[in-house]
Amino acid sequence: MGKILIVVGLVCIIAGLVVLYGPKHLWPGRLPGDIRIERENYSFHFPIVTSLLLSVLLSLILYFVNRWKN
Repeated sequence: MGKILIVVGLVCIIAGLVVLYGPKHLWPGRLPGDIRIERENYSFHFPIVTSLLLSVLLSLILYFVNRWKN
């Protein structure tokens, strides 16, 4: 349990550093391929590429944590 908490803590620290110092134009939710429609009184945002990227990243992290745990 302690090793898992250390890994989760390191992932949180890395995510925090990316949020703080990461590039502004490639921020999640604003990646090329995300659908964004803005009108005068209406705005619609569907971050499909961001969702796919986060899904792949989370799958890889969980895969490696599971292999490291066993």
